[in-house]
Amino acid sequence: MENEVTKEMLMEWVDSLLPWFLSSGLKIVFIVAGVFIINLVVSRLIVRAVRIAVVGSQYSSKDAELKRENTLIQIFKATFRTLLFVVAGLMILKEFGIDIAPMIAAAGIAGLALGFGGQYLIRDIITGLFIILENQYRIGDVVNFDGLGGSVEEITLRKTMLRDLNGTVHHIPHGEIKRVSNLSKDFARVNMNIGVAYDSNLDQVIAVINATGTAMAADAQWKDAFIKPIQFVRVDDFGDSAIVVKALGETHVLRQWEVAGEFRKRLKAAFDEAGVVIPFPQTDIHIHKLPGA
Repeated sequence: MENEVTKEMLMEWVDSLLPWFLSSGLKIVFIVAGVFIINLVVSRLIVRAVRIAVVGSQYSSKDAELKRENTLIQIFKATFRTLLFVVAGLMILKEFGIDIAPMIAAAGIAGLALGFGGQYLIRDIITGLFIILENQYRIGDVVNFDGLGGSVEEITLRKTMLRDLNGTVHHIPHGEIKRVSNLSKDFARVNMNIGVAYDSNLDQVIAVINATGTAMAADAQWKDAFIKPIQFVRVDDFGDSAIVVKALGETHVLRQWEVAGEFRKRLKAAFDEAGVVIPFPQTDIHIHKLPGA
């Protein structure tokens, strides 16, 4: 008896759900499949369109162009995917018999409230759009925001995520960014002030600096980092205990720090071999004896 009752209930349940599966259920399956296909197709179109649209400058390396393209692709994909999922979610809710009209109306009211109370969010998004369109920085660049520096790990329309040298992650809303200093745009410079003793032969100092820079730029291990070798530029200052000379060179982006460190090591060895002294601050003390002391 119980088996017959259970069987009848199961048949009634199947009879009631079968029409729904054949109508709304199939629509939901098609919606999910459509979302997957549309997301796949549009994502590929975005990648192809960005690769074609982005044109590098005369200073841009392939890595710099690739970073810019990847940044734009990530943002466009995330924005499109969000809109696609929202629309698909509303369509699926409708097939479950949920009235989505109040949700759309609520979204309109929320949008109105956002217009009055979300000025900061709107400011962040608008600033983010200009940052992206003007190519101020990209994922992978090293930047400074009013003294806060680090490597750009993520960019959205609202914020930028930086990781500093200590590994700390900073989330900065775009509206809070007043000044951007990009340390890895197009090319980089090694800008060095080098102090030598006042009794140094400046012609010898210049020759050692230029020879060291030229040799390093020709080294197989380092030549790919250079655009221009590090060379003497001028006598920059007469310091308290040293003559300060300036040397400049150009490198590909993100290579300037390692190049500068290696050049300092090589220049110290070259100065030692040539007898050029790198002075340190000294103080002369003169003692005057008082009469009768």
